[in-house]
Amino acid sequence: MNDDKLMEFVHKFVGDLGATIGAGGVVIGDRLGLYKGLTAGPSLPEELAERTGTAPRYVEEWLRGQAAGGYVEYDPASGRYSLTEEQAFALTDPDGPIFAPGAFQLALGALRAEPQITEAFRTGHGLGWHQHHEDVFTGCERFFRPGYSASLVAAWLPALDGVEAKLRGGVQVADVGCGHGASTVLMASAYPDSVFTGSDLHPDSVDQARKRASDAGLDGRVRFETAGAQSFGGGPYELVTTFDALHDMGDPLGAARHVRSKLTPDGTWMIVEPAAGDSVGANLNPIGRVYYAFSAFLCVPSALSQEGGYSLGAQAGEEPIRRLTADAGFTRFRRAAETPFNIVYEARP
Repeated sequence: MNDDKLMEFVHKFVGDLGATIGAGGVVIGDRLGLYKGLTAGPSLPEELAERTGTAPRYVEEWLRGQAAGGYVEYDPASGRYSLTEEQAFALTDPDGPIFAPGAFQLALGALRAEPQITEAFRTGHGLGWHQHHEDVFTGCERFFRPGYSASLVAAWLPALDGVEAKLRGGVQVADVGCGHGASTVLMASAYPDSVFTGSDLHPDSVDQARKRASDAGLDGRVRFETAGAQSFGGGPYELVTTFDALHDMGDPLGAARHVRSKLTPDGTWMIVEPAAGDSVGANLNPIGRVYYAFSAFLCVPSALSQEGGYSLGAQAGEEPIRRLTADAGFTRFRRAAETPFNIVYEARP
């Protein structure tokens, strides 16, 4: 055994262990407003505790751990802690283009199901999305919404052939697997002459989506239904969207065929999926690691819990999705846009 390689691996393990337990600190800092409290300026633990209505001794230990992890800054001369502009950007604005606490909330929520997932590994059975802790649903929205806010209206929809002009003119749109409705509300707010229907299998998420749409003043132009991708109603639609949802479906081919049947002859299916290469080797990187881990806890179990019992997984890559659309009767397919975290595909009849 090579001792240097052993110590290299031990250092990696220690870093991962710190990141794993440190996830709880990020969620606590978000929920208690500790990060936002630091935006007031460099603070002693007692000052931050006073500002946030928390206990100084806990805050002191939290700050030390956050500084050790690089999430806050520490000045030994003054004993004060602070946030850099970049840290504040990623840690304090849930509506910004990057919001790290949402990702950690999703991860911790998913890990709560470890006993059930361990058993699923033994049996091959699935675990339904609805069986997870509520932090999975809330964290999922808070994790994905920043990327949608930054790119959906500004880049992704304009990248589709002729779709933005249709949206401005007024068309019917279906958002399939809409979750809490973040994507639906973003599109409906940007295109007031179009009408949107969101659907999701999870009733509690649909209820939350209705509330989000109502709070945004979209009553009458947005409706939601509890339905799967193989059974959503309405149409015909000029645009059907699926955001980070196709790989969670137990019968993705059935879903693709149903989408095809609900589109107008010149309609478009916008498929937003996690960024991935077409081989395992192409995904052996930090982003692939994140998505494979989430996939094992959330995506694959969700798909295997549904009729069909098939799972693409979060790192399927472009070619399986291309084949799926062709098998469903789509004749045109292309990669329309991408970010470090997502790839946007356009499928046409």
